[in-house]
Amino acid sequence: MIQAQGILYLVGTPIGNLEDITLRAIRVLKEVDLIAAEDTRTARILLGRYEIKKPLISYYDPQEETKSSGIVEKLKSGVKVALISESGTPGISDPGFRLVRAAIAAGIAVVPVPGPSSVLAALVVSGLPTDRFAFEGFLPPRPAAALSRLAALREEERTLIFFESPRRLLRTLEHLERALGDRWIAVARELTKKFEEVIRGTISEVRSRMAPGPRRVRGEIVIVVEGKAGPSAASELPFPEQVKKLETELGISRMEAIKLVAKTSGVGKSEVYRAVHPKTVTEKEVNSDQ
Repeated sequence: MIQAQGILYLVGTPIGNLEDITLRAIRVLKEVDLIAAEDTRTARILLGRYEIKKPLISYYDPQEETKSSGIVEKLKSGVKVALISESGTPGISDPGFRLVRAAIAAGIAVVPVPGPSSVLAALVVSGLPTDRFAFEGFLPPRPAAALSRLAALREEERTLIFFESPRRLLRTLEHLERALGDRWIAVARELTKKFEEVIRGTISEVRSRMAPGPRRVRGEIVIVVEGKAGPSAASELPFPEQVKKLETELGISRMEAIKLVAKTSGVGKSEVYRAVHPKTVTEKEVNSDQ
């Protein structure tokens, strides 16, 4: 008799309020043979609330690669596995991608069980356009890399969504204003929890309200940022002036500014480089400077 393969369920869990779990999620968690959780302590609280008693194993970032193969072997033998993150949907800035890829490669059925989303919750309460948006996750920790990423988004017309930690929030707001200008934003923290708060206004206004003082910023944070509206004055400038503007405003190197101008203008780096340094470089030299 051939052993039927198992199923990998990607189960969305509450982002704060435990009442937000779906009936289907509860049923699936009760029916599977094994639950893989990003944080077993958080998982036990949720499972205890709904009297779910199933074997539980940890599955977090440093373990993803090593544990994925073991879980896939269990799935091949017919075990049904539910993957849950600390909160929200597995794989969204949380572990899960490698396991999903491995399961698909092994021919295992992968089934989503949708649930709460801090991305969508923050977006719909932000007051910003919801018809088109881009989720960017966490910005790079290094300031230069963060500014470079934001500079590449200057011409993005869709609403932008970022995750951030409390300790980096003020620095990130500074980066946003420096790279994108004083746009309208919403900072949502502790969504669905007791101290839920959404602060709306221009970046400079929100920065002043969140500035260090008697109140310490806590909790999980989602930042929703207005997309670019209308034609960009910067994009109408000649390439050398665009490059100089980026160097001055962001404090990045000339080559980094050239790469950003090329990306936002939809042209090759060599074309921008030749405009900035006419008759001083070959295309081979530009392409070799990565």
